[in-house]
Amino acid sequence: MKRTETLSAEQIGKMRDEYILPSTMRYFPMNIVKGEMQFVYDDQGKKYLDGFSAVVTISVGHCHPEVTNPVVEQFKNLQHMTTLYYHPNLVRYAEKLASVMPGGLKVSFFTNSGCEANELAALLAKNYTKNMEFVGLRHSFHGRTLMAMTMTGQSKWRHSLPYVFGVTHISPGYCYRCPFGLKYPSCNVACARELEDVIKYNTSGKIAAFIGEPIQGFGGVVDPPKEYFEIIYEIVKRYGGVFISDEVQTGFGRTGDKWWGIEQWGVKPDMITMAKGMGNGIPLGGVTCTKEIAESMRDKVHFNTYGGNPVSMMAGLSVVECIERNNYIHNAKVMGDRLAAGFGKLMRDHKIVGEHRGKGLMRGLEIVKDKESREVAPQHVQRAMELCKDRGLLIGRGAMAGNVIRIKPPFCITKDDCDFILKTLDEVFSIIEKG
Repeated sequence: MKRTETLSAEQIGKMRDEYILPSTMRYFPMNIVKGEMQFVYDDQGKKYLDGFSAVVTISVGHCHPEVTNPVVEQFKNLQHMTTLYYHPNLVRYAEKLASVMPGGLKVSFFTNSGCEANELAALLAKNYTKNMEFVGLRHSFHGRTLMAMTMTGQSKWRHSLPYVFGVTHISPGYCYRCPFGLKYPSCNVACARELEDVIKYNTSGKIAAFIGEPIQGFGGVVDPPKEYFEIIYEIVKRYGGVFISDEVQTGFGRTGDKWWGIEQWGVKPDMITMAKGMGNGIPLGGVTCTKEIAESMRDKVHFNTYGGNPVSMMAGLSVVECIERNNYIHNAKVMGDRLAAGFGKLMRDHKIVGEHRGKGLMRGLEIVKDKESREVAPQHVQRAMELCKDRGLLIGRGAMAGNVIRIKPPFCITKDDCDFILKTLDEVFSIIEKG
């Protein structure tokens, strides 16, 4: 088949069945051919508001000229040069990234994805602490490589045993479905305090690290109480570990008014891992850590063939500059607050909306059969996705049961876009409730 030949969605579907690994996920048989800021277009010319940012990967906007133009120019000048040689883009981006990090985080290594970043973070933690065991969170997602899959706290993302030795999990701050049957705040944040008992009874008593997403993404936008991570941090330090904040989805301002999600909880992590919105669609991930942790690799060798290449470094640098130039982090807060107010009304008006949660432009609505039973209703989420798509809105889903609608649009959205999202969901929920 000629490269220039037009392919229909049906043809692409048949070719995927023939040539692509069958585990490759798919939402709809849609052929998306163009992106423009917060919008994408299919091969029939239909326009969609991307309310899911291509799985939380488009941060500043599809084909944002402030990112694509410098990337194209870099691509034409020098496409690839490994870090075995010098190139200015690597150090310029690393310096810029250090300037927006929480205090003390300064040294970076760049990868192609979030799972690679999390693998390296685990390696750094072991080298630095000389400990081997890790604690993660249930409902979490950290990637599809072996260590990242082991640190992930959902069975649907864990397969092909055996796993890496020495990883255990504790409860997230999932108040809507508290595993202890308690109520916040009288619970004394028992979910966070569980960490100490798990370290005492499930490990050797010393850990290399705790890893957690400030707000869980694939886990269903689980947004813990304000004390949660402060309690976790104190316990982690008491037992010899480092605190790794997985910011693959929450990073670069998505939670609003802060560069990093963990800053919303007043915690300064020892390491931040990142990807997705970091490159606004260019494959790019990374780890930034303290100088002390970085020194644990002084007598080691670590290499990534594509990590730190000139094109991805230009993309990363352009994203940070674009965010600063357009005040997108503040816009994420303002638009996020507008969505949250609207979601509150949707929750009051519709029996299938059990809870809305999140921060900034990382939002979720837990969909249930009814508020009284809180029975999960993934069938309603699937139906909502289809109805929204028909009306020109793309949304995502998450949680173990697949019963959480994920709303995470690009930072460039407007008030009108937010109102369109709310109006569309209101209409869709009404249709679903009528049966």
